Amino acid sequence: MVKIAKESSHDPKQNLILAALPAEDYERLLPHLELITMPLGWRMSESGDHVNFLHFPITGIVSLIYDLENGASSEVALVGNEGMVGISIFMGGDSMPSSTEVQSAGYAYRLSRKIMKQEFALGGQLQHLALLFTQALISQTSQTAVCNQHHSIDQRLSRWLLMSLDRMHENKLMVTQELIGNLLGVRRESVTEAAGKLQKDGFITYSRGLIKVIDRPRLEMQACECYQVVKQEYDRLLPPRRFKKD
Repeated sequence: MVKIAKESSHDPKQNLILAALPAEDYERLLPHLELITMPLGWRMSESGDHVNFLHFPITGIVSLIYDLENGASSEVALVGNEGMVGISIFMGGDSMPSSTEVQSAGYAYRLSRKIMKQEFALGGQLQHLALLFTQALISQTSQTAVCNQHHSIDQRLSRWLLMSLDRMHENKLMVTQELIGNLLGVRRESVTEAAGKLQKDGFITYSRGLIKVIDRPRLEMQACECYQVVKQEYDRLLPPRRFKKD
């Protein structure tokens, strides 16, 4: 399903980890970075897979998902151009219990397992940033578990929208209620009700799969504290994110 993108105006430095590398490190990696498409719904890896590539998204969003034996699933974290997908390569475990799936189509640069392990062994800035990102990802996963247990669907949907839009760098996204339900681990009807309430209260507009945030400050107030906890940890640990104005 992966497709190599041969001609593009994209730049590896659209990924904030790659952009933060010293010039010498970046130039050493550049010949090994391969631009690929990330189509919507692409399962980049399944639970337990031996991961062969580390992916640095530059656009789009990738969800880390836990699948249960009964067919249910739930998103435990999401990754955009602030991070990387495939941390098992350098963490030493070879595989992860979660699957990775493209939630919003985009592009990524991939780096082979061999090259990443070589770079990690050098102990330079890429290793440092990879470990900081892993710490941030752990905080997101932990907070998501708490959020799913203790907060309302309205709060969880607000948190999820804000986190997704942060990684899209705009105030709108195309997504179905069914997909949101799958990611949040709730019924589609619950998402319909929660989205309808957010729209009625003037936080968002929602039509034909297009969600647009029209009052972000109030949406942030509607969301549970989990959004700010994770955002502050990402801001503390990682290179600053750039946002696109609508």
